[in-house]
Amino acid sequence: MKKIIFLLFLIILIALLIITMGIAYWYQHPQKNQQTVVLIERGASLSQITNNLGAFHVLDFPILLKGILYGSGGWHQLKAGEYLIPASVTPAQLIHILKSGDVILHPVTVVEGETSYHLTQKLLKDDHFQGPCEPPTEGSLLPETYHFPRGTERQKIVIRMQNAMHAALSEIWAKRSIEQRLQSPKELVILASIVEKETSLPQERPLVAAVFLNRLKQGIPLQADPTVLYGLTQGKQDLGRALTKEDLQGESPYNTYRQLGLPPSPIANPSLASLKAVANPATADYIYFVANGTGGHVFAVTLEEHQKNHAAWRKIKVRELNAP
Repeated sequence: MKKIIFLLFLIILIALLIITMGIAYWYQHPQKNQQTVVLIERGASLSQITNNLGAFHVLDFPILLKGILYGSGGWHQLKAGEYLIPASVTPAQLIHILKSGDVILHPVTVVEGETSYHLTQKLLKDDHFQGPCEPPTEGSLLPETYHFPRGTERQKIVIRMQNAMHAALSEIWAKRSIEQRLQSPKELVILASIVEKETSLPQERPLVAAVFLNRLKQGIPLQADPTVLYGLTQGKQDLGRALTKEDLQGESPYNTYRQLGLPPSPIANPSLASLKAVANPATADYIYFVANGTGGHVFAVTLEEHQKNHAAWRKIKVRELNAP
């Protein structure tokens, strides 16, 4: 009888050893999975997590992983999020990935000169994120590309963009030239948003800023078409046509043909380059500028010079219209 008991014990011991060795081999052995993305929902149970891994064919035997994580208590260390699981991952590597919190980040770009309304609409259409989002104050977002994990609240995304603008603006304002004569960071953002809309050439921005600052200093209306356009659309859509004489004569606080000084708010979210250009404009006496037909502008000090430049621009437009 003792021999039988001993034999059974030995068989059980050998079986346990074989099982343990098999699990250890499986734990360190690459699976046959393809690269895939797996989402661990916040608050998901261990069963939900391992079933999800099985459904995505990440593991051959998800129940083994469930047992390992449950027995070790390691499943409490798994972090919610969206993970990129490489091909041929081992269960050991998989656990490390899911504990790392190194989740997939999704980009959100505030384009230079984009309005807050357009950015809000873009966020609301992006199903990687959640929650409501009201258009933030115009000019309060710093244009650049940000990255966020799936499920981030949209309002938190906006707050991060605003914090980035606040930090950048504080630094730029502190380093501003005394010649620019603006009274507040808000005024700097307003003028930078106009410069942003007037030219896309980085080398021109300090010159365009100088023109508008010279106009402000001399009490000349800014006469900036982008401000008139913003007054008509509030930055929500394209006007769909060119500005007319009636538009330029309209009563609007954004009509800088009729109103002296800056408009009441920014007309877009200006780039760092435009903010820096306004804070440290070119040293120039220019009062006027007009398109040169090649994507840039030609600048002038006197009205006579400007009229000649404008006439040249009109000839270019006529040639373009008559071109086959």
